[in-house]
Amino acid sequence: MILWLNGTHGVGKTTTSALVQQLIPDSRVFDAEKVGETLMDITPGLPETDNFQHWPPWRPLVVETARRILDYTGGTLVMPMTVLVEQYWREINAGFAGHAIPVQHFVLHADADTLRRRIEQDTVLGPSTFRLAYLEPVRRGGAHVAARRGRGHQHRPPHARTGRPADRGRGDR
Repeated sequence: MILWLNGTHGVGKTTTSALVQQLIPDSRVFDAEKVGETLMDITPGLPETDNFQHWPPWRPLVVETARRILDYTGGTLVMPMTVLVEQYWREINAGFAGHAIPVQHFVLHADADTLRRRIEQDTVLGPSTFRLAYLEPVRRGGAHVAARRGRGHQHRPPHARTGRPADRGRGDR
């Protein structure tokens, strides 16, 4: 099972994921941003982009990494990650569905002033023009609001699994 926490930068995905993880037995937090950071470290670099999510390998690598973690550990992955492009979310969600991994997708919301203040006063990452640039696209309906403005979206394959590695079969995933 994957609990995907979506929403723009500064909305509280990381904080919420840590709190949710404490409430769900046998769960772990997996930040898909680390997959993007790995791609950013390739030398020489991949083609120039303003966002690693635009690199085609990022989306299937997120799915494959999550799948491998679940195969190894079982349980639930709590994944805090902003996905603003609906097509990208569809690719990721279809990848999970193809491996019969159930997904609960939630979009966190906060007003623009709160988001701006959190980003500008972030003591860990510091103020970020990159993060601030995404406030407007989200306000217009981005953050790929697959969870449709606050309603949770759930993908549960026809033969949803319990989350234990032995229940999910290997080679056909």
